[in-house]
Amino acid sequence: MAHILAPSAQWQMRLSNKVAAPVNPMTGKMWSSLVMKKKGTTKGASKFRVFAIKAENSTINRLDNLLNLDITPFTDKIIAEYIWIGGSGIDLRSKARTIEKPVEHPSELPKWNYDGSSTGQAPGEDSEVIIYPQAIFKDPFRGGNNILVICDAYTPAGEPIPTNKRYRAAQIFSDPKVTAEVPWYGIEQEYTLLQQNVKWPLGWPVGGYPGPQGPYYCGAGADKSFGRDISDAHYKACLYAGINVSGTNGEVMPGQWEYQVGPSVGIDAADHIWCSRYILERITEQAGVVLSLDPKPIEGDWNGAGCHTNYRHLDFLFTLSKQMLRLSETSYITKAVVCGCSTKSMREDGGFEVIKKAILNLSLRHKDHISAYGEGNERRLTGKHETASIDQFSWGVANRGASIRVGRDTEKKGKGYLEDRRPASNMDPYIVTSLLAETTLLWQPTLEAEALAAQKLALKV
Repeated sequence: MAHILAPSAQWQMRLSNKVAAPVNPMTGKMWSSLVMKKKGTTKGASKFRVFAIKAENSTINRLDNLLNLDITPFTDKIIAEYIWIGGSGIDLRSKARTIEKPVEHPSELPKWNYDGSSTGQAPGEDSEVIIYPQAIFKDPFRGGNNILVICDAYTPAGEPIPTNKRYRAAQIFSDPKVTAEVPWYGIEQEYTLLQQNVKWPLGWPVGGYPGPQGPYYCGAGADKSFGRDISDAHYKACLYAGINVSGTNGEVMPGQWEYQVGPSVGIDAADHIWCSRYILERITEQAGVVLSLDPKPIEGDWNGAGCHTNYRHLDFLFTLSKQMLRLSETSYITKAVVCGCSTKSMREDGGFEVIKKAILNLSLRHKDHISAYGEGNERRLTGKHETASIDQFSWGVANRGASIRVGRDTEKKGKGYLEDRRPASNMDPYIVTSLLAETTLLWQPTLEAEALAAQKLALKV
């Protein structure tokens, strides 16, 4: 979506007589794109700027100037946007407050509160919910020293409220057995862009369908790629914020996109995903487009939207980080960097046997994971469109139709990663990342159950 750029003082408007006195004068509801030319220059495309102007006044210009004000030369105060998860467990809420000076750590920020009765998280007669700052990111919307603050929610007595899934995740990730294994995650967040008024995918004819899937995945062109400006704006905003985004690409269904976050250690992966979702919500808000994390936004022969969660070999990532300086193939980068985690044991020699043991544990807790992997996931996990059946656990090497996929490189080297392809696009990353750590590192099945699972899955551990 094109941005509205206000001219600085050194620019002037150059209009012909025809523009100054049009046959149909502009009204307050009409807009014109006008070329702005820098004083004293006649050449070079870089000398021009395009902006929108309202006929009667320059309200938009003045508003834009105020939004872009840099307050750092005039005050040490900053704006902190406190962000938390609402009552549905997937909706994001936020409000801003002034902080006296820049901060570097969440512990420097005060706790705050909000009206939980308005978010479905507290009764009206006792509606105060307390939010604790947990993670800080740079604010790409306000710039300067301003920040975005990821928070979790508690009662006034200090108890985590039911929708606070971060609290339990922090407990799991602080367990000595988990911290010793240094779990790294890479998460592929898929999403769909919808037209605001009709809630139909961006680029689709209203009430109709585009051509069949095939040309849209990583495609280019006005008839194949819809929403690239939003994807690119989000990509840059996340990097500015300090979110560890490793790539992005157009997905199989037109109007659907994906970005990848990681590698990130432990709970940081979930904090980064939640902040990246908030930034995406704000960008689509500005663009007048609706963000959907529905796992199956369009029924029929169309791909759903998932949030594949990966363990990845750290030696591979270190090598890749050096290779990226020499690579220019976007498709390779976005698909290779996406996977971001392994446990220490998985990435060492003999790690494939550890991975197979983790797969056994995951198979035995399949129902527990499915119940926590996102609402409406049964509409996506049908066994079609690169998914496994929701009712059956499966695994395979390089198999995108399995519950758990193991990379071909992992099999070859005998160490590496596993990818859980079951989580839906609307999953809670606090739940998914911590549940993976709990199941693979802390939970111990009975020997009998393990033996039966190994036989069923044809695994030798």
